[in-house]
Amino acid sequence: MRCIIIMILGLVIPVLAQSQNKKNVVFILVDDLGWKDLAYAGSPLYHTPHIDDLASTSVIFNQAYAAHPVCSPSRASILTGKNPIRIGISDWIPGSDPKDRRLLGPEDLHQLPLEEVTMAEILKENGYTTFFAGKWHLGNGRYTPENQGFDINIGGIDKGSPPGGYYTPYKNPKLPDGPEGEYLTDRLTTETIDFITENHDQPFLAYLSFYTVHTPIQANKEFRPLYDQIQVPDKRIPLGEGESLLYQNNLDYASMVTAMDKNVGRIVNNLKELDLWDNTILIFTSDNGGLSTLYPGRDIPTSTFPSRGGKGWEYEGGIRIPLVIHDPDQKSGSIRNEPAVHMDLLPTLLASLEIQYTPPLPFDGINLFDENFSKNGSRKTLFWHFPHYHGSGWKPGSALRSGEWKYIYTYEDEKSELYNLDSDPEESVNLSTRFPDRTMDMKKKLFDLIDESNGKYPVQNPDW
Repeated sequence: MRCIIIMILGLVIPVLAQSQNKKNVVFILVDDLGWKDLAYAGSPLYHTPHIDDLASTSVIFNQAYAAHPVCSPSRASILTGKNPIRIGISDWIPGSDPKDRRLLGPEDLHQLPLEEVTMAEILKENGYTTFFAGKWHLGNGRYTPENQGFDINIGGIDKGSPPGGYYTPYKNPKLPDGPEGEYLTDRLTTETIDFITENHDQPFLAYLSFYTVHTPIQANKEFRPLYDQIQVPDKRIPLGEGESLLYQNNLDYASMVTAMDKNVGRIVNNLKELDLWDNTILIFTSDNGGLSTLYPGRDIPTSTFPSRGGKGWEYEGGIRIPLVIHDPDQKSGSIRNEPAVHMDLLPTLLASLEIQYTPPLPFDGINLFDENFSKNGSRKTLFWHFPHYHGSGWKPGSALRSGEWKYIYTYEDEKSELYNLDSDPEESVNLSTRFPDRTMDMKKKLFDLIDESNGKYPVQNPDW
């Protein structure tokens, strides 16, 4: 009998040790956070000490990009490692697609298909307990997080904005109301901390997808007084049919950013208190660029200046995002200047976790920590396809980045734009007529990539 017990222990103990040594994953996704909405990235207004501290002890990606200028496509891309155009989601869900414009946007999916394999499904298959809290915006009913690989879903529904705003009652069927005065960002963080604490002795994925800092812009009562004595002028510049905010000046928005920062600090502190920090990968990022460009007369939450445009646009302001990765196996406090994109996050994560997974079709992303990523300072071409109108003033168009060159094509006026991001990061000088051969080459490459991804194009409106 004693020999049998010893043999059983000999089998069980290595399994337990292996389970405990698996790195945990905390993924923090902020909604509409621009690349310059953090103090470490250059914000002159927003107070973000906790994220600044996180960035100083992590890997900062200075040229990180969203997979798309709006939320739902980017969220699908993060979860699958695919370009959202290949998935079939090319607009926020359900989109607007006006019928009184020159072009009609193509039909696209209003949910993440169940046949897509998600980050949560892969990790769950490898022994991870999986948790989701916050904004989902990838379908309702049988398309919610608990049907896409997450064991627990707190607050994830089809809505893109918090139905009841940022203070309880939340009007969210997946999130019971809290006590009077409870703040949504605090509540989602508390739920995440509770999950981490309850599962600290087994590998877990905690996916915290804040609704903040998406509209409605509602001041956080705790941090709004921090900005009471500040005044910043409201200066705007025209961009197409819209206008862009030149200076960050929305103090209610600033208080929301700082409230979010406090909660990122709570997550990090919880991991450290549980002695999990050195065994946890934490990814912090945004789904698209900051909302800095809208039709005239509307309140604009933030500014991405000196980048051009904002959420909804394929200029840099609409697709540049913050990306910070804490990985115990990577050099702390390092900065990477090679372009990174949402599709890279899943393959990077799987490589760091040493999880062997071969997708039915290759990922559209790469492992950001592969030594070949920064070889010769270059990487593959990136492209974006947004064939719909957007409330920011954007008209249907597509874009391509190859090295330092950026090409943009808009369908309504069949216009080409070419920029050199090294010499002109503000995208202020259109070089398409100066370099016609390069322009045509990049245009062809862009359309080839869209076609290879089964992308759909806008069509002429017969009623226009």
